[in-house]
Amino acid sequence: MAIYHFSVQMLSRSKGQSAVAAASYRSGERLREERTGETKYYPRKVRPETCILAPPHAPAWVQDRQQLWNAVEKAETRKNAQVAREINIALPIELPPPQQRRLSQTFVQEVLVALGMVADLAIHRDEAHNPHVHVLLPTREISPTGFTRKNREWNHRRLLLEWRKRWAEYVNQALGAAGIEQQITHLSHRERNLPLLPTIHLGHVAHAMEKQGIISDRGQINRERLAYNALITALALERKTQVQNTDTPVPTRESAGHGRKK
Repeated sequence: MAIYHFSVQMLSRSKGQSAVAAASYRSGERLREERTGETKYYPRKVRPETCILAPPHAPAWVQDRQQLWNAVEKAETRKNAQVAREINIALPIELPPPQQRRLSQTFVQEVLVALGMVADLAIHRDEAHNPHVHVLLPTREISPTGFTRKNREWNHRRLLLEWRKRWAEYVNQALGAAGIEQQITHLSHRERNLPLLPTIHLGHVAHAMEKQGIISDRGQINRERLAYNALITALALERKTQVQNTDTPVPTRESAGHGRKK
């Protein structure tokens, strides 16, 4: 069943975070951080699918992941600077990997890069039921010579809400084009008046157990709640369909073209 997940977080030096380390972890590539002299490398069992998208006026070196994120770090001088924005997006499992990749790249290109952002994408498929894409975005605008000012407008909540809405629209269009009736929505359960049960946080112990195929108590609670939510959602969809069918007017002989000729 298609799910909706679209979360945004800021990466900050005040939290001990590094843009180079984040890019290395998401991409699975070995990157050297010039600011500290350290080499960052986080090998992954399943190699991520990566690409870098940028505005046409961006310099060619932004396509080199190591140069890109070291340039981001150099542009920040404050010890508590926000170095990057990360968006984590769940990909619809109903679509095959090539379509998932095309969907994520199209969304990022037309919605984020169109605003002037450079975007570093990494699709993770470590778990077959949970394909998702990490999108790392510098907080500064890019010029033909490098990074310039921070764009504070990218921090506005209204923009985040617009991104969330647009992602649902892109996914639904892709599902429809593939002949799949399922749809997703960016609206919360409360906004949709659905009495759904929230899942609980697994925690690192339960998460590790589940990855090894061991059923944890917290994992079982989530499975039961997801099954319940799927049932409630299906019933709500069935009721909506019934109402729509009831409201559809029955054609008369005249409206069907069988009226008396004058």
